[in-house]
Amino acid sequence: MKYLKNNLIERKVEKVLSWVITHILKPMTVLPMTMVFLGCSDFVEVDPPKNTLISETVFKDPVTVESAFAHIYHSMREKGLVSGNAGLTTLMGIYSDELDYYGFDADFLQFYHHNIVADNTSITGWWSHAYNLIYSANNIIEGVAGSDVLRLEDRNKFHGQALFVRAYVHSLLVSLYGDIPYVTTTDYLVNNSVSRVPEAKVYENIIADLEESVDLLEGIEDISDERVLPDQWTVKALLARMYLYTEQWEAAEVISTQLLGAFALEPDLNEVFLKGSSETIWQLKPGENLRNTQEANQLIIQFIPGQTYALTDSLMESFEIGDQRSVHWTASISDTDNTVTLQFAHKYKALFNETESLEYSILFRLGEQHLIRAEARVYLGNLAEAQQDLNVIRNRAGLANTTANTVNDLLESILHERRVELFAEQGHRWFDLKRTGSATAVLGPVKSNWKATDILFPIPEIELESNPNLLPQNQGY
Repeated sequence: MKYLKNNLIERKVEKVLSWVITHILKPMTVLPMTMVFLGCSDFVEVDPPKNTLISETVFKDPVTVESAFAHIYHSMREKGLVSGNAGLTTLMGIYSDELDYYGFDADFLQFYHHNIVADNTSITGWWSHAYNLIYSANNIIEGVAGSDVLRLEDRNKFHGQALFVRAYVHSLLVSLYGDIPYVTTTDYLVNNSVSRVPEAKVYENIIADLEESVDLLEGIEDISDERVLPDQWTVKALLARMYLYTEQWEAAEVISTQLLGAFALEPDLNEVFLKGSSETIWQLKPGENLRNTQEANQLIIQFIPGQTYALTDSLMESFEIGDQRSVHWTASISDTDNTVTLQFAHKYKALFNETESLEYSILFRLGEQHLIRAEARVYLGNLAEAQQDLNVIRNRAGLANTTANTVNDLLESILHERRVELFAEQGHRWFDLKRTGSATAVLGPVKSNWKATDILFPIPEIELESNPNLLPQNQGY
């Protein structure tokens, strides 16, 4: 029945394809339209129809809307800044002090040596891919709002999920580029001339989208039981992070407390990154041809020479004696002569050649929420409670309770704990250095080309040429 249903959907879409190409698709510069064609791999319980077009027709059937979302999550997983071969985990790892880089890619070397230029293809690709994702989310928001066929529950679910996607992608962009356009429409005339919005306003828009999303997703759970569809808990996880980033301590504590009451921390370090981990809030499911994660495939060193990334000495030295995370979440390999030994991230252990999916790419997990609440509680003056949150994470790693008992010592301890708990995960280390104002103090001594202006990436040169409203360029480029 699933095959017949998808066949009918494909035929229906094919009938409108030529009309839409003629009447709807127009050249875009700031927001390329490469994502309107959906060619997705297997996702959850829905088999996405091939070459489905996001159009009015799609919003007559919840299955095709789910296929549109499947494409968005597939795109997040396989390319762009979220995951894939040029994602935040690796590139922000080498940009900060987490990973050493042994490859030869010219653009990646610019990250590693801190001499990025405005036409770096990874920087340009991140921007383009991110706004394509945002365009797709906006298309769903507009299409769902205009649908008189979808049930109210489905409209709320799809609208809420699309708002989350829009907010999530903007949250990454603003952390990387600073002032950016906050795009909320698919109108190409508007999008071709968008201007950058002050960083504070971007965060305000992100939080507004997330708060609306929480309301829309109230009572709607991820029926896949795999935590692969964003629900209200996923939205709250990002909301807690955004409250932390914007120093709204009370709100951060409230939301993180809700999450800590809804999920259980995985007690076994070896099971934290398995697809069935109890602490996973949201994860991306690998496609049918990639049975496990990009993270494992990129970060596990299988032989020397031939390595691309390795954990830095400074990261390995930051683990306290007895920290079981250094035992279970890192590994080492030596060359055949035992002259070179490198450490590598081993949170994800299953390579592509496994015969089944053992691990999915985790984007939000409960460990972060303990550390968010700990930091918020310090700023609220609840030092004893902050210690308790910090100790939960430390004790799981086999460490004794923290001895920090002053505001400054606790903040320093939390930042340290975030480093050893969240390493090699979507650039957390870099974002922490940036938001705490410690990037220059930490990276200046270890990055010979470090400049204070490296705190932001350049707006891609091609975008500035296409839309002068994006000027001025960020300082230093």
